Amino acid sequence: MQEILAFTALGFAVAFIIKKFFLKKKKKKGSKSCGTDDDCGCH
Repeated sequence: MQEILAFTALGFAVAFIIKKFFLKKKKKKGSKSCGTDDDCGCH
């Protein structure tokens, strides 16, 4: 039982990391959002 819970938690953690870092959504090119995480090229 403990192994099942551990592997389930590991699976959720790996899925979260893949979703957060590798499956980023494409943002609209027209919106310039300076000061946020993505660089708009105006610096």
